[in-house]
Amino acid sequence: MKEKVQAALDKIRPSLQADGGDVELVDVVDGVVKVRLKGACAGCPMSQMTLKSGIERTLKQELPEVVSVESV
Repeated sequence: MKEKVQAALDKIRPSLQADGGDVELVDVVDGVVKVRLKGACAGCPMSQMTLKSGIERTLKQELPEVVSVESV
């Protein structure tokens, strides 16, 4: 499961990096994906929207077993 999530995040990563940010996979526990936003994303006021509307939505589309995405 962790490998599948990492592969999906790798597809999202270029969009984040284009804005000076990045995402790091921390863990996957019972369908909950824990990530760490880095770079410009770490201090961005829109980071919660990026997390839920961008990252979580994309992961759920590719991997139905993903329940939610949380920032740690």
